Amino acid sequence: MMVPTDEQPETYDAAHQMVDRLRAGVQDDKERVAAVRSFWRELPVLVIIALLVAVLIKTFLFQAFHIPSGSMRNTLLEGDRIMVNKLSYNFGDIEHGDVVVFNSPFLEDAVEESLIRKGLRNVAEAVGLSAPEHDFIKRVVGLPGDTVEIRGGVVLVNGLAIDEPYLHPSSTMRPFGPLTVSANSLFVMGDNRNASQDSRFFGEIPIDDVVGRAFVILWPVDRWGGL
Repeated sequence: MMVPTDEQPETYDAAHQMVDRLRAGVQDDKERVAAVRSFWRELPVLVIIALLVAVLIKTFLFQAFHIPSGSMRNTLLEGDRIMVNKLSYNFGDIEHGDVVVFNSPFLEDAVEESLIRKGLRNVAEAVGLSAPEHDFIKRVVGLPGDTVEIRGGVVLVNGLAIDEPYLHPSSTMRPFGPLTVSANSLFVMGDNRNASQDSRFFGEIPIDDVVGRAFVILWPVDRWGGL
C-alpha cells in the first residue's frame, strides 16, 4: 500500500506537463508535415499562375528582346537585351527616330507552327528562355506622307537632310528614292546602314505590324541605359 506524501502532487504535475509537451511536439510535427505536403500540392498551381502572368505581361505590356545581329550598331550590339513597351503607341504617336520592334516582313515565308509549339514558344519568350524568332528592330526614318530620299550618302526627309548622330561610323548609303511613305506605313532603317536589311530592301512596313517601342537596354549591365 502506497503511503501518500506531499511530493506526489508535484510529481504528478511534472509528469502531466511532460505528456502535454510530448503531445504538443507531436502536433507540431504533424502540422509541419501537413504544411510541406500542402506546399508541394500547391506548387504546380503557383508555377502555372506565374507562367500565365508572364505570358500576359509579354502579350500586352512589356517584353524583353535579344539582339541577334549588328544591323543596329553601335546603338545596339549583338547579344544586348532590350525592353519593349507594347503600350507606348496606345497613348502616343510614333515619332521620327523611335527604335521600334515589328513583325518580320518575311513572316509569310516562315514555317507554320503547330498550336502547341506556338504556345510553348510564347511561354519560353515570356520568361526569357528564348528570343522572338519573327521580329525585327529598326529606327523610324519616315512617317506616313513623308518623302524619303538618299542622296550623296545623306538621308533627306521632305527635302531636308536629317541629323543622324546614332549612325555607325562606317555607314555608307547608295542613292535611293525619292519615295513617299504610304498611309498607315513606316519607312525604317538600321543604324548600321552597311549591314541592315530594312525599308530600302523590303519596303515600307505597316504600322499595324509594330510590336512596340524599345526604350531601354537591360543587359549587359555596363550598357544599361535608355534608347
